[in-house]
Amino acid sequence: MVAGGHDSKRPTRIPSRVRPGHATRSVGAVENWRTHARRPLEPVRPDAGPASRFFTALGYRVAELLNVCAAYLGIAVIVTLALVFTIAPLRAQLGQIHQSLLTALRPATVDDVLYAMLSIDEENLALLEGLTGTSSLPRDPGAAAVEGASVVAGAQGGGTPSTQEDAINFSRLLKDSAQAGGVEGITAAQEQALRNYLARKYRIASSVAAALINSAFVVAREMNLDPQLILAVIAIESRYNPYAESHVGAQGLMQVMTRVHKEKFTEFSDGTIAALHPIANIRVGSRILRDCIDRRGSIERGLACYVGATGPNDGGYGAKVLAERRRIALASGIPVGR
Repeated sequence: MVAGGHDSKRPTRIPSRVRPGHATRSVGAVENWRTHARRPLEPVRPDAGPASRFFTALGYRVAELLNVCAAYLGIAVIVTLALVFTIAPLRAQLGQIHQSLLTALRPATVDDVLYAMLSIDEENLALLEGLTGTSSLPRDPGAAAVEGASVVAGAQGGGTPSTQEDAINFSRLLKDSAQAGGVEGITAAQEQALRNYLARKYRIASSVAAALINSAFVVAREMNLDPQLILAVIAIESRYNPYAESHVGAQGLMQVMTRVHKEKFTEFSDGTIAALHPIANIRVGSRILRDCIDRRGSIERGLACYVGATGPNDGGYGAKVLAERRRIALASGIPVGR
C-alpha cells in the first residue's frame, strides 16, 4: 500500500562507515584472548619466607668468600714459587757474604770455639782451619778421639791444656763429624740416629751435636759413666747451650757452679772461664756427677746431689734426667748403661 504517494516500506539503512577505534579494539581483544589461550598454565609460586631468603643470601655470601679465598690462595702459590726459584740460587752467595761479615766484624775477645761453632759448613773449613790453627795438624781419622781424650785426661800427663788447644780439639771434632762412625763403642747408624735426635729436638747444628756426642763418650769412658746420662744431664741443664748461665751463676752445658768448684778449673789456663768451653765443661761436670754418685751410692741419689738437694727430694730433677736418658736410648738404639 502506498499512502500519500509514498512507499510504506522504508529501505534498510546501511552505514557508510564504522565508528573510529571500535573495530581496532575488537580485533585486539580477540588476539589477546588467543595469546592467553596458547600460553601454558604456569604454577603459582608462593612467596619465599624469611628463612628461605636468609639461607639464599648466606649461600651467595659463602660463594663470594670462596671465590676470594681461591684468588688469594692462587696469589700465595705464585709468590711462593717465585721466591723459591729466585732465592734458592742465591743461597751460596748469601752464605759467603755471611761468613765474610762474621770475619770482618768478629771482635778480638770472641774465642775460637764460638767462631768454630758458627763456621761449621764444609765451604768454610779453610777459614776455620786458618782461625784455629788446625791446618798445620796431621789429618788422622782417629785424631779427633785422641785429641778429645788428651783434653779429658787434663793434668794426668803433667801438662796444662790451653784454651787454644781446646779450641783446636773441638774444631777438629766439628770437622770430623761430617761422617758418622767416629764414636767408639757404637755403630755409625746409632751415632747418626743420636745426632739427628739431639739436633732436631734442641735445634743445634748436626755437626755440633756429633762433636758433643763424641766428647761425652770420651769423657764417660774416662769417668766410668753412662754417656747417655751425661747427654741427658746436658739436655735438662742447658738444652745444649754452651753459653747458658743461671741466676745463681751456674754456667755452660752442664751448668757447673764455678764459684763452688773453682779448684776443678785450675788445670785450665783460663781458670773458671773455661766453663764456657764445651769440652772443659763436660769434663768438670762429669767429674762432679761421678763424685756425687760415689758419695750417695746410686744414680738417683747422685743426681739429687748434683742439683744441690741435701735430701732425697730433688724436685723431680732426677726423674727428668732419667726420662730424657730413656728417650735418648730409645731414639738411638743404644742400650742404657749403669
